[in-house]
Amino acid sequence: MSRDWAYLTKLTGDKSVTVERVAIDGEEMAIEGRFELPPLARLTAEDQVFVAVFVKSHGSIKQMEKHFGVSYPTIKGRLNRIAGQLDFVEVEATTDSSDALDRLERGELSVDEAIDELRKGDSHE
Repeated sequence: MSRDWAYLTKLTGDKSVTVERVAIDGEEMAIEGRFELPPLARLTAEDQVFVAVFVKSHGSIKQMEKHFGVSYPTIKGRLNRIAGQLDFVEVEATTDSSDALDRLERGELSVDEAIDELRKGDSHE
């Protein structure tokens, strides 16, 4: 059963999948309805393996290079492509730090001013 996900992913390709019945193993219970697969499960089987290796290597691109036998730019490119498919993931920053970084990027703050604002934001946590 653990390899069924790979078969399902290959079978469906890039098509959208909706799960209509969920059964709990070892229980006499099932839930019917329309359930979307989680975003990670919508990745190709190869991309799911890539993400799993990335997590197991604690995000070490050097380890990823060794494991897959490819270069840093190749790993980064694939990570960027996969990340583009996972737009549901949002890293929440405090309003102060997010705002300070945005204003720094737009040139509205100097680096020193941004650092001051970020330090002030850290003291509120």
